[in-house]
Amino acid sequence: MQRDPILVVDRDTGETFEEVVLGEKWIRWAYQNASAKPVEKLLFRSALISRLMGAWFDSRFSRGKISAVIEDLSIDMSEATQQADKYKTFNEFFARNLKPEARPFDPSPSVIASPADGRVLVFPELAEDVFVPVKGHPMSIRTMLPGIADRFIGGALAIVRLCPADYHRYHFPASGRISAAKDLPGALHSVNPIALGAGPDVFGENKRSWTLIDTDAIGSYAFVEVGAFGVGSIINTRTSGAVEKMDEKGYFKFGGSTVVVVFEPGRVQFSDDLVANSAKGRETLVKVGQPLATAI
Repeated sequence: MQRDPILVVDRDTGETFEEVVLGEKWIRWAYQNASAKPVEKLLFRSALISRLMGAWFDSRFSRGKISAVIEDLSIDMSEATQQADKYKTFNEFFARNLKPEARPFDPSPSVIASPADGRVLVFPELAEDVFVPVKGHPMSIRTMLPGIADRFIGGALAIVRLCPADYHRYHFPASGRISAAKDLPGALHSVNPIALGAGPDVFGENKRSWTLIDTDAIGSYAFVEVGAFGVGSIINTRTSGAVEKMDEKGYFKFGGSTVVVVFEPGRVQFSDDLVANSAKGRETLVKVGQPLATAI
């Protein structure tokens, strides 16, 4: 099987590193081996396995996995509000809260914040409705956002891909008011670039939720949570009313997952480093609250 490493630029240091993928051999087998197609359909096009995994990670029996994952993925627990031994289940640890000072942000309305910790890829101006993730195939905001895509044609889009090592709560990147929201059922493909390279339309086929937020500074933006294999649930804790920048919007339970933010044409300009790295096909490791874009 082909092994093309996943290289990511660390925004804080400027250095490029190879991402550690939990279960990499298994993911590559499922997506890159023709003999695995029946298994791929069972695992990723049915929610059964992910539901079973979610139930286990919600149980006290999963608690023993916490320390191993912290060590394997070098998770900095000094940022968390609780010590590792205080969590009763793995999902409780996975959706851990961080100390407020761990994720500072610029309160200026003109600065759009990263909505989550993760690997960021930006598209400053969509060619009509098309975007192409790292190692992936062309995907469409029309299939990702049926019913509300028209206002975003030719707009800008940011993908924030979360890994198991990341903080898994996500936040509003700009203040505004929620005007609409919808949950869409679907498959649970992995959001890892290994899976994207195999061809599934993760953003059009996977289970996902979108929220439309109207703002004074940047018009309307769409906030999309994309479910993935092993994600027991997308839990949105704010679903209506006025929201402030960096208010918590929700969290993912266990599994790699992705947040997508879509902006109307001519409304934002992404940070220079994100644009430069994305043009080279490289994701940038960014923390929630760090600058993502500025209002035009």
